[in-house]
Amino acid sequence: MRKSGRQLFAGPYLIWIIGFILLPLAMIIYYAFTTSGGTFTFENVAAIADPVHVRSILLSLKLGIICTLVCLLLAYPLAMILNGLKIKQQNFVVFIFILPMWMNFMLRILAWRLLLSNNGIVNAIFQFFGFGTVKMLNTQTAVVFGMVYDFLPFMILPIYNSMARIKNDVIEAAKDLGASDAIILFKIIIPLTLSGIISGIIMVFVPALTSFVISDLLGGGKVLLIGNVIEQEFMQGTNWNLGSGLSVVLMIFVVASMALMNIFDKDGGGTAVW
Repeated sequence: MRKSGRQLFAGPYLIWIIGFILLPLAMIIYYAFTTSGGTFTFENVAAIADPVHVRSILLSLKLGIICTLVCLLLAYPLAMILNGLKIKQQNFVVFIFILPMWMNFMLRILAWRLLLSNNGIVNAIFQFFGFGTVKMLNTQTAVVFGMVYDFLPFMILPIYNSMARIKNDVIEAAKDLGASDAIILFKIIIPLTLSGIISGIIMVFVPALTSFVISDLLGGGKVLLIGNVIEQEFMQGTNWNLGSGLSVVLMIFVVASMALMNIFDKDGGGTAVW
């Protein structure tokens, strides 16, 4: 009776997984390796070697790496500050960083589009201090800024979670033995938070690599990432086969990233906050 009850409760989840994960994935794989006539082909996947697609994926890698590095440089000191405050309710810290995400994603990016425009508040501040109008919208810098703004919490939370697991006794013992702050940071804190760093890198780099909405809104169609190419093939060119083939290549990047995360984050310390 108990077993049948568990199966009954698991039914909706099984239907969800099949209908919204497995079936779409199967359709993408089918379209990726077939032509419009339904015959088998490798051309859709091999199209990633096309010069236009190569430039797009290299630009995506470039901006994704820059976004990840900026997020890491911002998130690590902030995580140390938050951990130093010794907030008892860790869930409250999580709530602070998740709260902005409750607002619609499109609205947040559109708001930054207005702020970064030539007549926006940011340029108004620059003009007030005599710097003149700075063109920020429709540039790679604006796209990276939007990515950092949107993905920064995904870097902060796993790093903070790893730092919160470090016991004060370890730090105090190092100080008693005469270790300087620099030695404590590089010999103790960073190695013990490596799992959180790796998790944060993967959780930021993967969505940054596959992003297309941010580059559409803040790049104005002038910053063509691989995600934009795939979106155009599906929505504008109605070439589902080519779009699926390029999507399969991106899925390989995602799977490789997940495998890398499992290697360096065996204890799950970086993702336990989720």
